[in-house]
Amino acid sequence: MRASDLAYATLLEEIQSGALAPGTVLAEVEQAARLGVSRTPAREAIGRLVAEGLAAQQSPRITVVTDFDADELRALFELRRALEESAARIAARRGDPTVFAALAHDFAAAHPESSNGTRGYDAVDAYYALIARFDAALDRAVDNAYFAQSLRTVRTHLARARRLARDNRERLLASVVEHRLIAEAIAAGDAELAAHATHVHLHNALGAILDSLTEADLHPSSCAPSHHSEPVDSATVAQNDEDETEGIR
Repeated sequence: MRASDLAYATLLEEIQSGALAPGTVLAEVEQAARLGVSRTPAREAIGRLVAEGLAAQQSPRITVVTDFDADELRALFELRRALEESAARIAARRGDPTVFAALAHDFAAAHPESSNGTRGYDAVDAYYALIARFDAALDRAVDNAYFAQSLRTVRTHLARARRLARDNRERLLASVVEHRLIAEAIAAGDAELAAHATHVHLHNALGAILDSLTEADLHPSSCAPSHHSEPVDSATVAQNDEDETEGIR
């Protein structure tokens, strides 16, 4: 893997997990040193994040991790709904029924809400891995590169929003049932039922994430930024501009 790809993958995972919180400054010199790469791969990685909307320039030399609010989430889900409902219809017509029947069985056996602590988080991670398998099967069934690229962009941003509701055990249990119903409808070749079940799932998922976002706004101390986060004020921007300028030789 190229150094720029490795740097991008690391930064992407940190943004999606919240380790790099919204507002965190992504200075080339600092990130290059932290990730063990030269400035050029770091610059390329940060540029990819900017192109994907996960980071934005606040000044010519200062880039920060972007935030997302309720309106942006609704906009993301508008696109997600259009894509995933259509994908479910197509998959019901083109997909391998045995693949989706097996996925429905796996969803029926999933219990991400069953425990707390470390084991509970392992169960949640395993459940999201199952969702990733379902998404991959959906992409293969649709077999449309344009669809796949559009869904990949949505899922990149969705990973940031999804973590807001990952501790909601009631929502996780409902999500298991909803995914099972979608997989069963696709396996049965029922295109309209697959699309409708997807619509219901996305409606419920958006509601849960918006509720979590509201809760985070009401209780910000429960969502304290990680040690990577830095408040972005005029002094920070000015200092980083100076540091970045001095780093150019």
